[in-house]
Amino acid sequence: MKRVPTMKQLQYLVALADTRHFGRAAERCHITQSTLSAGIRDLESVLGTVVAERSNRPVVITRVGGQIAERAKAVLREAEEIMETARAARSPMTGELRLGVIPTISPFLLPRVLPVLRDRFPELTIYLREDQTAPLLARLEDGQLDAALIALPYETEDLRIDIISEDEFLFACHREHPLAGSAEISREALVGAELLLLEEGHCLRGHTLDVYRLGDERARAQFEASSLHTLVQMVASGIGVTLIPRLAVDAQITQGTAISLSRLGIPASRQIGLAWRQSSLRTDDYQLLAKTLRELTAAA
Repeated sequence: MKRVPTMKQLQYLVALADTRHFGRAAERCHITQSTLSAGIRDLESVLGTVVAERSNRPVVITRVGGQIAERAKAVLREAEEIMETARAARSPMTGELRLGVIPTISPFLLPRVLPVLRDRFPELTIYLREDQTAPLLARLEDGQLDAALIALPYETEDLRIDIISEDEFLFACHREHPLAGSAEISREALVGAELLLLEEGHCLRGHTLDVYRLGDERARAQFEASSLHTLVQMVASGIGVTLIPRLAVDAQITQGTAISLSRLGIPASRQIGLAWRQSSLRTDDYQLLAKTLRELTAAA
């Protein structure tokens, strides 16, 4: 029978390709450097080709080594999902779930739903990672995350999406602002206001610009905040106006501030969705999670 690489050898190669350092790769794999080096040599023997040049620091991965490492990541991801599928077949919503969440959702939704998820699915361990949408989706595609809670619209390519809820945008200004107390705010009124935005990378920034119908040139001239909480404080100080998702308002982000909130006279909202890989073998679990989150947000 023809020899093929073992899972351990593929794991060693992926660690080496990611770290470009034998010592750090060995630490990631929880083995000694000599064990990893021997494993890479054995892999090269099986493959009949060199995957790493050892004369340089950092380690240089050969072209074919890099190609094999990328394929190895997919193989290792599939192997992990096979184990998770077997575990889920014994009992749904058990084992580990690595969940990514964007910063404009995480602090407002998770405190409300995590205690309920813990009660309903006591054998499910959720590991959370908060980050902006692009890096979360990159980790999802790479297999470092199992699923991600994101805001739409956003280009998700081949990912599977289950919509959790519709999240309306509200207009926020200081209570002494000329638009304060208005029943509805028109788009014409928005265009003349001093717009405050989140910094580049936050999808809420793009959603806000879409509502205002503004281009990047106007956006770059405005104040940019690193978090929605900072944005709220700037509006409360009378520096400008912004749009705030109802999810954050319901979580009392503006409570105790001098902010006036109004509805918009134009349809303006984002969708909150759960994303996962189309190829995932745990689709049933993710659909159940999305269904549970829909129930919890609808009941709030």
